[in-house]
Amino acid sequence: MELIVSLSIFVIVMALVMSEVVNRTIAAMAGACVILLLGIMTFDQALSYIDFNTLGVLVGMMIIVGIVKNTGIFEYLAIYASKKVKGDPWKIILSLSIITAVTSAFLDNVTTVLLIVPMTFVITDTLNLEPLPFLIPEIMASNMGGTATLIGDPPNIMIGSATNLGFLDFIMNLGPIIAIVFAVTFLIFKVLFRKQLVLSPEREREILQFDEKKAIKDPVLLKKSLIVLGIVILGFSFHEQLNYPSALVALSGAALLLLLSRESIDEVFSNVEWPTLFFFGSLFILVGALEKVGLINDLASILVALTKDNLLLTGIILIWFSALASSVLDNIPFVATLIPLIKAIGANSGMDITPLWWAISLGACLGGNGTLIGASANVIVAGLAEKHGHRLTFRKYLKYGLPLMLLSIFLSSIYLIVFYLI
Repeated sequence: MELIVSLSIFVIVMALVMSEVVNRTIAAMAGACVILLLGIMTFDQALSYIDFNTLGVLVGMMIIVGIVKNTGIFEYLAIYASKKVKGDPWKIILSLSIITAVTSAFLDNVTTVLLIVPMTFVITDTLNLEPLPFLIPEIMASNMGGTATLIGDPPNIMIGSATNLGFLDFIMNLGPIIAIVFAVTFLIFKVLFRKQLVLSPEREREILQFDEKKAIKDPVLLKKSLIVLGIVILGFSFHEQLNYPSALVALSGAALLLLLSRESIDEVFSNVEWPTLFFFGSLFILVGALEKVGLINDLASILVALTKDNLLLTGIILIWFSALASSVLDNIPFVATLIPLIKAIGANSGMDITPLWWAISLGACLGGNGTLIGASANVIVAGLAEKHGHRLTFRKYLKYGLPLMLLSIFLSSIYLIVFYLI
């Protein structure tokens, strides 16, 4: 009974989010509260399913970016980048997306978009262009880049921890297909957005006359911010060796920059996307309820039963099942459930299950591009866009995200079949 009720509540909340009849944060909070009021989970159990590490990273980086924004560095970089490509909107999109993908391979996706998106808004405001053709490619680039390395996305970290696969294994086995997916996706974007990325010659000449050096408002604060940001990036790179959670790194950096900058605490905290944080917290509880009642484990067990130790069939079902599930579910508990089952397949069949780890990684990470709630970075960008006066709705994103995600999984499936499964 609890399974049916939990699934029904989840489906209703997702329907409200997709239809946008109710604000997504309100819908998710209401669903989480109903779960608790019905006694499906206790309050303490609900808290145990919330990923406070993710929320801590979000808060810390939002505070840091909010202070860095006051230095004028985003305006400087925006003008500099626009002048370098002579104001060509498509080249700007491609440049920002490549930077996003590469950075996301080594930093948390959320951190990456929090740094890139403010710069994007400055560019689109300067060029007087609609920002969504810039933001949607950046979302997808962040999830693609995170798929390519061991530390780029939580599912990969979990897979690496459960196996003997290292940093180079992920780059060598997933890097080639991610490069192909990125190239194909952005060729399609160029066609899709060609009519929206037209810049008048007058505007182009005006941009070339801008002086980016005048954009820096506070050189002293900029130096302090860059030092702290550098420390935080180093902290993210080595937090596992230091045995520090990434949230501690982000929040420590935020506290240090608040001390050094002497910025108004009220102004800084106004830059924190509180609705986004509450949406995430509520979503963790909703997915946690599905995990608690055994739905995720049941789905994984059915998957294993269907494949009957056939490596080719197992790999194909895994990548597609992972992708579709990760479009609407948190991929962390999903992958956590699959890992022991994949190990069991290897132990019982004696076959080399290494290709199955690549299937899970590609499906779970690239699947996040399917919907607006498929990955943390997606929700963060939507929140930032709304705060800037531009609504990236569930349906608007779905129009681009779902077909391109399915294409990326199709290409990844061919790659797996050709190089690993036959």
